[in-house]
Amino acid sequence: MNATQTLIALWTLVLKEIKRFTRIWPQTLLPPSITMAMYFIIFGNLIGSRIGDMDGFSYMDFIVPGLIMMSVITNSYSNVASSFFSNKFQRSIEEMMVSPMPNWVILSGFILGGMARGLGVGLIVTLVSLFFTRLTVEHPLLTVLVVVLTSALFSIGGFINALFANKFDDISIVPTFILTPLTYLGGVFYSISMLPDFWQGVSMLNPILYMVNVFRYGFLGVSDIPVGWALAAIVAFITALFMVALAMLERGKGIRS
Repeated sequence: MNATQTLIALWTLVLKEIKRFTRIWPQTLLPPSITMAMYFIIFGNLIGSRIGDMDGFSYMDFIVPGLIMMSVITNSYSNVASSFFSNKFQRSIEEMMVSPMPNWVILSGFILGGMARGLGVGLIVTLVSLFFTRLTVEHPLLTVLVVVLTSALFSIGGFINALFANKFDDISIVPTFILTPLTYLGGVFYSISMLPDFWQGVSMLNPILYMVNVFRYGFLGVSDIPVGWALAAIVAFITALFMVALAMLERGKGIRS
Protein backbone atom coordinates (compact mmCIF):
# COMPACT_ATOMS: atom_id res chain seq x y z
CA MET A 1 0.00 0.00 0.00
CA ASN A 2 1.25 3.48 -0.80
CA ALA A 3 0.99 6.41 1.60
CA THR A 4 -2.36 7.65 0.23
CA GLN A 5 -3.96 4.20 0.46
CA THR A 6 -2.62 3.78 3.98
CA LEU A 7 -4.14 7.09 5.09
CA ILE A 8 -7.47 6.18 3.49
CA ALA A 9 -7.46 2.83 5.29
CA LEU A 10 -6.64 4.49 8.61
CA TRP A 11 -9.31 7.17 8.18
CA THR A 12 -11.91 4.58 7.18
CA LEU A 13 -11.20 2.50 10.28
CA VAL A 14 -11.28 5.55 12.56
CA LEU A 15 -14.53 6.75 10.99
CA LYS A 16 -16.07 3.30 11.46
CA GLU A 17 -15.14 3.38 15.14
CA ILE A 18 -16.56 6.87 15.63
CA LYS A 19 -19.82 5.93 13.91
CA ARG A 20 -20.04 2.83 16.09
CA PHE A 21 -20.20 4.70 19.39
CA THR A 22 -22.06 7.78 18.12
CA ARG A 23 -24.81 5.61 16.64
CA ILE A 24 -25.61 4.34 20.14
CA TRP A 25 -24.88 7.63 21.95
CA PRO A 26 -27.57 7.04 24.63
CA GLN A 27 -25.43 4.10 25.77
CA THR A 28 -21.95 5.52 25.20
CA LEU A 29 -22.06 9.31 25.68
CA LEU A 30 -25.08 10.06 27.87
CA PRO A 31 -24.50 7.75 30.89
CA PRO A 32 -21.00 9.11 31.71
CA SER A 33 -22.30 12.68 31.74
CA ILE A 34 -25.16 11.74 34.08
CA THR A 35 -22.80 9.80 36.36
CA MET A 36 -20.35 12.69 36.59
CA ALA A 37 -23.19 15.13 37.26
CA MET A 38 -24.06 12.96 40.27
CA TYR A 39 -20.44 13.15 41.43
CA PHE A 40 -20.51 16.94 41.13
CA ILE A 41 -23.74 17.17 43.12
CA ILE A 42 -22.87 14.66 45.86
CA PHE A 43 -19.13 15.12 46.31
CA GLY A 44 -18.79 18.69 45.11
CA ASN A 45 -21.84 20.45 46.50
CA LEU A 46 -23.07 18.32 49.41
CA ILE A 47 -19.88 16.80 50.81
CA GLY A 48 -17.49 19.44 49.48
CA SER A 49 -19.18 22.22 51.45
CA ARG A 50 -18.33 20.32 54.64
CA ILE A 51 -14.75 19.49 53.61
CA GLY A 52 -13.75 23.05 52.78
CA ASP A 53 -10.65 23.95 50.78
CA MET A 54 -8.15 21.48 49.33
CA ASP A 55 -4.67 22.78 48.43
CA GLY A 56 -6.03 26.32 48.52
CA PHE A 57 -9.01 25.66 46.22
CA SER A 58 -12.64 24.85 46.86
CA TYR A 59 -13.27 21.11 46.95
CA MET A 60 -15.43 21.34 43.82
CA ASP A 61 -12.66 23.04 41.86
CA PHE A 62 -10.17 20.47 43.16
CA ILE A 63 -12.09 17.38 42.06
CA VAL A 64 -13.32 18.61 38.67
CA PRO A 65 -10.03 17.88 36.80
CA GLY A 66 -9.85 14.43 38.39
CA LEU A 67 -13.42 13.58 37.43
CA ILE A 68 -12.86 14.72 33.85
CA MET A 69 -9.74 12.58 33.66
CA MET A 70 -11.58 9.61 35.19
CA SER A 71 -14.24 9.80 32.48
CA VAL A 72 -11.58 10.01 29.74
CA ILE A 73 -9.70 6.99 31.13
CA THR A 74 -12.70 4.70 31.52
CA ASN A 75 -14.30 5.54 28.17
CA SER A 76 -11.07 5.36 26.14
CA TYR A 77 -10.33 1.96 27.65
CA SER A 78 -13.81 0.46 27.40
CA ASN A 79 -14.41 1.63 23.83
CA VAL A 80 -11.38 -0.15 22.38
CA ALA A 81 -11.77 -3.23 24.57
CA SER A 82 -15.40 -3.77 23.58
CA SER A 83 -14.97 -2.79 19.92
CA PHE A 84 -11.94 -4.94 19.16
CA PHE A 85 -13.34 -7.93 21.04
CA SER A 86 -16.60 -7.59 19.09
CA ASN A 87 -14.57 -7.76 15.90
CA LYS A 88 -12.82 -10.88 17.23
CA PHE A 89 -16.13 -12.46 18.20
CA GLN A 90 -17.67 -11.76 14.78
CA ARG A 91 -14.48 -12.90 12.99
CA SER A 92 -14.31 -9.62 11.06
CA ILE A 93 -10.85 -8.93 12.49
CA GLU A 94 -9.55 -11.84 10.43
CA GLU A 95 -10.60 -10.02 7.27
CA MET A 96 -8.57 -7.00 8.40
CA MET A 97 -5.56 -9.19 9.16
CA VAL A 98 -5.48 -10.70 5.65
CA SER A 99 -6.05 -7.32 3.98
CA PRO A 100 -3.11 -5.22 2.71
CA MET A 101 -3.48 -2.91 5.73
CA PRO A 102 -0.32 -2.85 7.87
CA ASN A 103 -0.84 -4.03 11.43
CA TRP A 104 0.14 -0.64 12.81
CA VAL A 105 -2.77 0.88 10.85
CA ILE A 106 -5.23 -1.56 12.41
CA LEU A 107 -3.85 -0.84 15.87
CA SER A 108 -3.78 2.93 15.33
CA GLY A 109 -7.32 2.94 13.94
CA PHE A 110 -8.76 1.32 17.07
CA ILE A 111 -6.65 3.54 19.32
CA LEU A 112 -7.79 6.74 17.59
CA GLY A 113 -11.39 5.55 17.77
CA GLY A 114 -11.05 5.00 21.51
CA MET A 115 -9.44 8.40 21.90
CA ALA A 116 -12.32 10.02 20.02
CA ARG A 117 -14.83 8.60 22.47
CA GLY A 118 -12.70 9.28 25.55
CA LEU A 119 -11.99 12.88 24.59
CA GLY A 120 -15.59 13.39 23.49
CA VAL A 121 -16.91 12.22 26.86
CA GLY A 122 -14.25 14.34 28.58
CA LEU A 123 -15.51 17.41 26.71
CA ILE A 124 -19.12 16.63 27.66
CA VAL A 125 -18.17 16.23 31.33
CA THR A 126 -16.24 19.50 31.17
CA LEU A 127 -19.33 21.27 29.84
CA VAL A 128 -21.47 19.67 32.57
CA SER A 129 -19.02 20.89 35.22
CA LEU A 130 -19.64 24.48 34.11
CA PHE A 131 -23.09 24.22 35.69
CA PHE A 132 -21.41 23.67 39.06
CA THR A 133 -18.25 25.78 39.00
CA ARG A 134 -16.23 28.26 36.97
CA LEU A 135 -13.25 26.54 35.37
CA THR A 136 -9.90 28.27 35.01
CA VAL A 137 -7.11 26.77 32.94
CA GLU A 138 -3.64 27.89 34.00
CA HIS A 139 -1.74 25.92 31.36
CA PRO A 140 -3.99 25.20 28.34
CA LEU A 141 -1.39 23.46 26.14
CA LEU A 142 -0.27 21.17 28.94
CA THR A 143 -3.88 20.36 29.79
CA VAL A 144 -4.66 19.32 26.21
CA LEU A 145 -1.39 17.39 25.89
CA VAL A 146 -1.85 15.30 29.00
CA VAL A 147 -5.49 14.43 28.31
CA VAL A 148 -4.63 13.34 24.74
CA LEU A 149 -1.68 11.25 25.94
CA THR A 150 -3.74 9.66 28.71
CA SER A 151 -6.54 8.82 26.31
CA ALA A 152 -4.03 7.20 23.95
CA LEU A 153 -2.45 5.20 26.77
CA PHE A 154 -5.70 3.69 27.98
CA SER A 155 -6.94 3.06 24.46
CA ILE A 156 -3.84 0.90 23.97
CA GLY A 157 -4.54 -0.78 27.29
CA GLY A 158 -8.07 -1.60 26.15
CA PHE A 159 -6.68 -3.09 22.94
CA ILE A 160 -4.34 -5.39 24.87
CA ASN A 161 -7.20 -6.41 27.18
CA ALA A 162 -9.30 -7.34 24.12
CA LEU A 163 -6.43 -9.40 22.68
CA PHE A 164 -6.25 -11.49 25.85
CA ALA A 165 -10.02 -11.78 26.33
CA ASN A 166 -11.67 -15.04 25.36
CA LYS A 167 -15.25 -14.07 26.25
CA PHE A 168 -17.19 -10.87 26.84
CA ASP A 169 -16.87 -11.20 30.62
CA ASP A 170 -13.08 -11.01 30.29
CA ILE A 171 -13.14 -7.41 29.06
CA SER A 172 -14.77 -6.28 32.32
CA ILE A 173 -12.26 -7.92 34.68
CA VAL A 174 -9.48 -5.36 34.30
CA PRO A 175 -11.74 -2.28 34.56
CA THR A 176 -13.57 -3.71 37.58
CA PHE A 177 -10.68 -5.08 39.62
CA ILE A 178 -7.72 -2.95 38.49
CA LEU A 179 -8.69 0.20 36.61
CA THR A 180 -11.49 1.42 38.89
CA PRO A 181 -9.56 0.95 42.18
CA LEU A 182 -6.47 2.63 40.75
CA THR A 183 -8.59 5.54 39.52
CA TYR A 184 -10.30 6.09 42.87
CA LEU A 185 -6.92 5.85 44.63
CA GLY A 186 -5.24 8.10 42.06
CA GLY A 187 -5.85 11.40 43.82
CA VAL A 188 -9.17 12.20 42.14
CA PHE A 189 -10.89 13.04 45.42
CA TYR A 190 -7.95 13.96 47.64
CA SER A 191 -4.40 15.23 47.75
CA ILE A 192 -1.81 12.61 48.67
CA SER A 193 -0.23 15.20 50.98
CA MET A 194 -3.05 14.28 53.37
CA LEU A 195 -1.74 10.71 53.64
CA PRO A 196 0.94 9.41 56.05
CA ASP A 197 4.42 9.13 54.55
CA PHE A 198 4.14 5.38 54.02
CA TRP A 199 0.91 5.62 52.04
CA GLN A 200 2.26 8.54 50.05
CA GLY A 201 5.07 6.25 48.93
CA VAL A 202 2.59 3.50 48.05
CA SER A 203 0.48 6.00 46.08
CA MET A 204 3.53 6.84 43.95
CA LEU A 205 3.26 3.33 42.46
CA ASN A 206 -0.13 4.19 40.99
CA PRO A 207 0.36 5.43 37.38
CA ILE A 208 -3.03 7.13 37.30
CA LEU A 209 -1.89 9.43 40.11
CA TYR A 210 0.63 11.02 37.73
CA MET A 211 -1.96 11.64 35.02
CA VAL A 212 -4.54 13.13 37.38
CA ASN A 213 -1.98 15.41 38.99
CA VAL A 214 -0.57 16.73 35.72
CA PHE A 215 -4.09 17.36 34.44
CA ARG A 216 -4.97 19.16 37.68
CA TYR A 217 -1.79 21.19 37.35
CA GLY A 218 -2.95 22.28 33.91
CA PHE A 219 -6.19 23.59 35.42
CA LEU A 220 -5.17 24.86 38.84
CA GLY A 221 -1.38 25.13 38.74
CA VAL A 222 -0.88 22.75 41.69
CA SER A 223 0.44 19.19 41.69
CA ASP A 224 1.68 16.65 44.24
CA ILE A 225 4.16 15.28 41.69
CA PRO A 226 6.82 16.92 39.46
CA VAL A 227 5.13 17.54 36.13
CA GLY A 228 8.16 16.64 34.01
CA TRP A 229 8.50 13.22 35.62
CA ALA A 230 4.82 12.54 35.17
CA LEU A 231 4.86 13.42 31.46
CA ALA A 232 7.96 11.30 30.89
CA ALA A 233 6.29 8.35 32.62
CA ILE A 234 3.14 8.68 30.48
CA VAL A 235 5.14 8.81 27.23
CA ALA A 236 7.21 5.81 28.32
CA PHE A 237 4.07 3.80 29.11
CA ILE A 238 2.54 4.68 25.73
CA THR A 239 5.67 3.64 23.84
CA ALA A 240 6.04 0.36 25.72
CA LEU A 241 2.38 -0.66 25.48
CA PHE A 242 2.13 0.28 21.79
CA MET A 243 5.12 -1.93 20.98
CA VAL A 244 3.65 -4.78 23.05
CA ALA A 245 0.24 -4.48 21.36
CA LEU A 246 1.79 -4.30 17.89
CA ALA A 247 4.00 -7.34 18.55
CA MET A 248 1.00 -9.34 19.79
CA LEU A 249 -1.05 -8.32 16.76
CA GLU A 250 1.72 -9.27 14.33
CA ARG A 251 1.98 -12.72 15.93
CA GLY A 252 -1.80 -13.07 15.75
CA LYS A 253 -1.95 -13.63 19.49
CA GLY A 254 -5.49 -13.47 20.81
CA ILE A 255 -7.07 -13.06 17.37
CA ARG A 256 -8.92 -16.33 17.71
CA SER A 257 -11.25 -15.99 20.72
